[in-house]
This record gives sequence, C-alpha cells and structure tokens, in this order.
Amino acid sequence: MKSHVISVVETSQLMVDHAVYNTMKRNLKKREVLSPAQLLSFFKLPESTSGAISRAAEIMETSIQVMKREQSQFSTDALSADILGTIANLSGCLPFMLPPRCPDTCLANKYRPITGACNNRDHPRWGASNTALARWLPPVYEDGFSQPRGWNPNFLYHGFPLPPVREVTRHLIQVSNEAVTEDDQYSDFLPVWGQYIDHDIALTPQSTSTAAFWGGIDCQLTCENQNPCFPIQLPSNSSGTTACLPFYRSSAACGTGDHGALFGNLSAANPRQQMNGLTSFLDASTVYGSSPGVEKQLRNWSSSAGLLRVNTLHLDAGRAYLPFATAACAPEAGTPRANRTPCFLAGDGRASEVPALAAVHTLWLREHNRLASAFKAINKHWSANTAYQEARKVVGALHQIITMRDYIPKILGPDAFRQYVGPYEGYNPTVNPTVSNIFSTAAFRFGHATVHPLVRRLNTDFQEHTELPRLQLRDVFFRPWRLIQEGGLDPIVRGLLARAAKLQVQGQLMNEELTERLFVLSNVGTLDLASLNLQRGRDHGLPDYNEWREFCGLSRLETPAELNKAIANRSMVNKIMDLYKHADNIDVWLGGLAEKFLPGARTGPLFACIIGKQMKALRDGDRFWWENTNVFTDAQRQELEKHSLPRVICDNTGLTRVPVDAFRIGKFPQDFESCEDIPSMDLELWRETFPQDDKCIFPEEVDNGNFVHCEESGKLVLVYSCFHGYKLQGQEQVTCTQNGWDSEPPVCKDVNECADLTHPPCHPSAQCKNTKGSFQCVCTDPYVLGEDEKTCIDSGRLPRASWVSIALGALLIGGLASLTWIVICRWTHADKKATLPITERVTTQSGCRKSQERGISPHKAAAQDTGQVGFNAKQYSLLKKRQVTPLQLLVSGGPFYLFRTTKARELRWFWSNCRAEV
Repeated sequence: MKSHVISVVETSQLMVDHAVYNTMKRNLKKREVLSPAQLLSFFKLPESTSGAISRAAEIMETSIQVMKREQSQFSTDALSADILGTIANLSGCLPFMLPPRCPDTCLANKYRPITGACNNRDHPRWGASNTALARWLPPVYEDGFSQPRGWNPNFLYHGFPLPPVREVTRHLIQVSNEAVTEDDQYSDFLPVWGQYIDHDIALTPQSTSTAAFWGGIDCQLTCENQNPCFPIQLPSNSSGTTACLPFYRSSAACGTGDHGALFGNLSAANPRQQMNGLTSFLDASTVYGSSPGVEKQLRNWSSSAGLLRVNTLHLDAGRAYLPFATAACAPEAGTPRANRTPCFLAGDGRASEVPALAAVHTLWLREHNRLASAFKAINKHWSANTAYQEARKVVGALHQIITMRDYIPKILGPDAFRQYVGPYEGYNPTVNPTVSNIFSTAAFRFGHATVHPLVRRLNTDFQEHTELPRLQLRDVFFRPWRLIQEGGLDPIVRGLLARAAKLQVQGQLMNEELTERLFVLSNVGTLDLASLNLQRGRDHGLPDYNEWREFCGLSRLETPAELNKAIANRSMVNKIMDLYKHADNIDVWLGGLAEKFLPGARTGPLFACIIGKQMKALRDGDRFWWENTNVFTDAQRQELEKHSLPRVICDNTGLTRVPVDAFRIGKFPQDFESCEDIPSMDLELWRETFPQDDKCIFPEEVDNGNFVHCEESGKLVLVYSCFHGYKLQGQEQVTCTQNGWDSEPPVCKDVNECADLTHPPCHPSAQCKNTKGSFQCVCTDPYVLGEDEKTCIDSGRLPRASWVSIALGALLIGGLASLTWIVICRWTHADKKATLPITERVTTQSGCRKSQERGISPHKAAAQDTGQVGFNAKQYSLLKKRQVTPLQLLVSGGPFYLFRTTKARELRWFWSNCRAEV
C-alpha cells in the first residue's frame, strides 16, 4: 500500500509541476505583463517560502483527491492517518506543519520574529506567516472537502442554484463613475489606511499554477471549473457562446488546526483551508516583510544605522522613494518596453497598486530611516541591528496606535467598539490572534465600496493642481512613474487629506472603475473587483450571510420584510431576492455590505461584529502589543501616545500644515495646523547607557552578522545573529561575567543551500550554484528561469550555440560557394594560352562576368576588381605542408589568391580537404 501511495504522490507532483511549468512558459514576458488577470496573478504570487508551501499543499491535495477517488470505488472515501501522514511527508508538507523552533535567548521577549512565529510560546504557529487562516465557522464546500459553492452548476441550495457572481455585480453593486456620494466626515485617507492595514495582516496567495492540474489547460483560456481554475461566468452572447473572466483559486494550506496536525478522516476534519502569506499581527510587515528572504531584500546591509534600502535613481525633493523591484509595472505612454519603470519594492508586493498606497508605503520607509538614524546618533554603541530593530519596534507600535486609536473606532462606531473591542487589559495567551477567513475574505473588504473613482492631486494651497489634473483609477493602476515623474508624494498626500472619501451607499456600492476597469493596462481584457470578492468567498467556502449573522448573535433574516430592517433600500432587497431566491443563499460579502450603518459607523452590524472581534484578537493575543508591559518603558509609551499620522506626514514630506486628525475631512487653511504645533516623540527616551567595564569590552561587529544586547537575570547579554544565507557557528548568546565574556563571539559561515538534498532550493531542471549569502539557479541555454526563479523553462528559441553554428555554417557555405564560382569562372573563361605565375590573381565570379561584358580579359580585370579572392604562393605552400588547413585559411580574413595550376589533382586535393574539414 505504501508503494502505491508513493506512486500517487509522485504522479501528483508531476501534474502540479507540469501545470506550473506551462504557466511560467506562457508568462516568459512576466516583466511585460499587460493583461489585467495576469497582472493581478503576478502580484498575488507567493514569495519563495510561501511558494514552496503552496506547491507542497497542492501536491498533497491532489494526492488525497486521487486516493479518495480510488477508495470511493470500494464504497469508502476515508483515508487512514497513516496514509495521510505518508502523503504529508512525501509531498513536502510535513515540515511546514510542525511547530517551529522558538528562540531561547533574552531576545525572545525584546523583538518580534519577522515571521510572527513564537509570539505565543504555547502555540507558536498562532499568527505566524504561511499558516492557515482561522475558521470561526466550518467551511461550506459542495463535496464537503474542497469544491467551492457554485462549482457544480446543478448543485441546488434550498432548491435553487446560486446566481453567477457577475450577475450579482451587474444588478446590485455596479454604478457609474458619476454616481458618487462623498463622505461629509472622513477624508480619502480613511479608505487608503484601511487598504494599507489590510495589506499588513493578510495576503492569501493564489495557486502557484495558473493552469489546470488535470490536463494543463490555461486558466486564461478555459471557462470550465478545473482546479485551480474557477472562472467567473459571463452572460452568454447572442450566439450562445460561453464567456468568462479568469479566476484562480487561493493556495491551500499545509495541514489545519491550531497545531498543524492531521486529524483522522480528512473529509470530516480537514477540509481545504487557505493560507495567509503574511503575519497576522499589526507589526508593519508592509515595511519589513513577513519572511527572512523579503527582509533581506529590504535592508541596507552596508548601513551602520540599520537603514532600509531606498531608490538610487530618483529623489523626491531630496527625500527617498521606495527601491525598485525586478518586476516591471505599467509603462508611460510611448515608452519602449526596455525603458519601462519597475514596480516598487516593499514589505508587501502590492505597494505599487495605486499611487496613494505607494505614498503611504513611502512615508513609513522614510519614517523608519529617520528613527533608525536618530537612534544610532543617540546611542553610538548600538549595532546596526539594534538600531534597525528598535526603529522597527517603534514603527510597528505606531501602526497599532493609529489603527486602533484613530481608525477602527470610526469604522465600528462608538457602541460597537465598546462592545467588541473595549479597553486593553493586557496580553492574553489563550487568545488566538490569527486572522480569520471571514475577516480577510469578506468583512474587511467593505472598504472597496469606499474607493473614490478619481485620484485628486492638490497644490501647496490644497487646491486643484493646474499641472497635475485629476486622474481616473484606470490611469494609475501599477504606474509608479506617475509618483516619480508627476510631483512626488506631496500632491497625492494633500489630496488624501483634503478631499472626501466616497460614502458607502446601498444604491452606490462600487463604481465602474473597479467593476469594469480594474487593472486595465491595455485592450487585453479587464477585471471586476466585486465579482472577484464574491467568487473568492465561494472559493474559500464561506458560509452564507445568515449563518454569520447568527454567529454574531444577530437575528436571521428570512423574508423580504425582515431583510428590509437591515437593508434600508427596498429596491435592493427585491433585487437580492430575485437573484438569490432564498435568503439563506446570500453571499456574506454582499449581505454585510448592503446593511445600513450603525450610529457613527461606516459599517453595518455584521461587519462591525466581525471586524471588532478580529481587532480585539489581534490586540489581546499579541505578546508584543505596544501597551503590553516590558515592550516599552512607561516613559516611552507616553511618548508613543503623542505620535500620530499627521506627525509622520510632517516629518517625511514637504507639507507644513496638516489636520490634527488625518482621517477627518477639513477645509484649508482653517482646519489645518502648523507642523510646529503637531506633537512629536522625544527620542531621548530611547537613550541607553552601555555599562562598559574592563571585564566586558563592547565587541566589534561580526562579519555577515550582527548582535543586539539585553539583560537577563541582571547580567549583560549579547545575542548574535547572522544575515540571511549565513549560519551561526559558535555560541549564540554570550554573557558578561566577573571574568569577562563567558565565550568567544561566534562566526557567520556561508550556507551552501545547494547541498540541501532534502529541500533542494532549485527545481531539478535547474543547476544550483552557491553564492555568498545566497544561491542561484542556473539554466542551460535555451532554457530560462521562470517566475519562481527556480525552474528552467523552454524559451522557445534556438540555443545561442546553434545560432553561432548556423552563422559559421553560412559563412563556410558562402565561402565555398564563392571559391567554387571562382574556380569555374577561372577555368571556363581564362585565356588558355596565357601563362600565369603562381601568385597571379584570378577574379571572383562577379569580376569574371564584368570582364566578359566589357571585353576585358580576366587577367586584366583581376587587377581592377576590388572583390578579388584567391590564395598566394606562401599560403599554397602552407597548405601543401599541412601547416594550415583550408578552413583555417578561409576564416582567417584578408585577401586570398587562388592559384592556377595545370595539375587538376592539386585542385581536387584542396577541395577534398576543405570538405573533409567542414
């Protein structure tokens, strides 16, 4: 049986890798992506760690499906724990399902790990990146395991099929760009901050493949539901032809449950779960990333102050931009592809989505570097890593403060905030902070209904900019050049502060810029954000609207009259019932979005409940929450409370006046304050005295590594770490004793990733080459690396060596043909009575013809023709002595002279040797 399981897993691996390979082969021009679906796909692809987990999960899921199909023939689809364990191990999932190794140094309580792991010492995977989203209700799949709601067209819910999501969008959600009611209380910074924070705590990577595992058909080209393809069906046209928008299912997570263990029958206890590629915590992973690999890319390792990398090509009035990534974004009109502006590189790959989001990312890059530089200046004894970690700690705290103090109360309203969040009472290790599926996939996507269709850029007087007019969203998607070439951050930030957000109104949920023009970069298709949200909810198996109302302690709404109590717009209620036929069929995202607001809120009761519960869990279950004891000193917490988003803007832009609350809409200048009057932190509270004595001299930094110091049991301790790609050799932690340091500092040795045979860094199609601190996957021409930078795929062109061979062959053939014509010409038309010395020149074919046409003898023409070719006596002598071959003579260049001889055997010898050499 085990051998059969091994065979099944190997077959599944081939299927998954073949689909991924074909996907990457079709996307060879990934840096020139123009299709909206391809663009969305590209920025939803997981980073390397997430990608490895995603691939393993897809192999595991495919293997289980094969085994279940086989066993169903014997009237059972239950798989034993032994079989599941074998599949998990062979697929590569098992290592990602085991608890991580938590650090046992004094730093465990000082700085949060980049992956979020070990925040909770008893449940180290809670909130960590690349783990399953939390389930607050069991998922609803049509096969009980994996197939989304709406997968089978004949599957009925309460006697009716679910309406196609595109129909829901067209009849209930979409309105024209002109149908916008602006918010009379809140600025455009409110929805932008919501989007930014969403990107801090959740990213569900889509499948690593965009082609079906069973058959390999491209998800861009099929309208059939074949995993991972789950296309959005469009209404049939007049000819009856089926059309659809491409949609890729989210990556499955390796294992489920709080500890990542397998529990018995997979169909009952382990349905498909989706993965969060980011840490769940409000920890500014938008700035620093959620994996060591991303963090390594973002840090400036040559900086002694622990700075982040900045753009080396462009400045914004002397201030930094985000560095560029390798991916190319949309070009400026008329720009050659070779000159296309790259996308920005940040802790989250979606930073270039719109200029406002890129601007917020840039603000925090600048704030980190400002803080790190100040900390290093105040504490000259700090290592680069200490300055980096302390600045990261403060930036993370400011993200928490701005979100929980200034943003969430406005979204929930005062009553719901008190009910679901309440005051902070300290860290609670029994609270699971993991982001829930319902929050990430539905509730926190309420903000899509508050996105304004216009991008407003303002001048220094906060008026419409004459040189930078308003732009429609379609003209800014993934266009970082607009930020760099059109005024920098300041005009965008002014527009966010002084222009109103779009108000979420039941009859005006989402404008056409999002439902018809999403990510439009060319004439190659479009996307519909509303339909994507609805389809994603079905893909993730989210229960229906009424199930979630019941979960929140709200009444179920069964009739149109009951629905009308929650959804004030009677016309919308009628349309909902016309489409869904039954109230228990309503998609949760639509139902929550359509509810009327709570008093003083920007959400209805259902989403207020879900968002409030999630935010409380993120706060109370975070050991590094800024208010928790020992994270900061009492004095430092008081300084942090003074800080605000307006202060961050003052410190990192050219604005000199800002509103006191960045989220409240105000008029300029009366509602704006001078930056001199906006409170700021006193960073002197972070000054630290290093207790140096003769026994424990402050050490030098280690090569390719760093250290930070802390106290343990009243003793000074240094904790060493190595840069990503290096391994610590020696004692990680050294302690100051009466006799000095208790051990020598460790060293950092390069890790040979290529030697890891258990988890090879490169696909078998590529050759692994170890480099200092990293590795490189190398392909043999004409193969090139795909999007994962690990797999070699056929470029579709001939190898370079083939082109050289073709060129050389053409040269030889041309040379031989010329010589042949020379010989023919010479022997056919030469004056038979003439006698020539061995060095006499003979014309080429063209010279021979020209001489005949002009009545000139070939011998005279030879002296006039510039195209003469031949061998001289010396060359002939070298040939005869075999000191040079005919081919070497042909390709050596220079004028050649063809000898004339009455001995035909010498000519035959020359040609036979030349042919033999060729």
